[in-house]
Amino acid sequence: MDIDAWVWWLIGAVALGIPLVVTAMPEFGMFAVGAVVAAVVAALGGGIVLQVVAFVIVSIALVAVVRPIANRHRLQRPELATGVDALKGKHAIVLERVDGSGGRIKLAGEVWSARSLDEAQSYDVGQEVDVVDIEGATAIVL
Repeated sequence: MDIDAWVWWLIGAVALGIPLVVTAMPEFGMFAVGAVVAAVVAALGGGIVLQVVAFVIVSIALVAVVRPIANRHRLQRPELATGVDALKGKHAIVLERVDGSGGRIKLAGEVWSARSLDEAQSYDVGQEVDVVDIEGATAIVL
């Protein structure tokens, strides 16, 4: 039994898809897409040279275009701040006098330990302060 070239290309695409799933390396997926394009060329009657050229061009184009975009997205910080990062920059109300050694504030509906960023600065009850950092369970305010 003689298997058509396009079937071999599809088998190659599946074979390239396996390490994509196992290693999470997107390059294998790009090569698999190249193999699918080569299978289409083969099914349309293109010769082996045209099939290989289609595979190489599509694979290289995907690696050259998609990989830098994926790397850029991977390195970007998330737009939505969560956890303690979401509290930085928020306003809080002083519940107990806050100075360089400690105090209490109401931040996002919860009572937090706090201390002033500037050790010499103090804030009295009722004053509004800005949270500049969170160290453990203590808000650093200004």
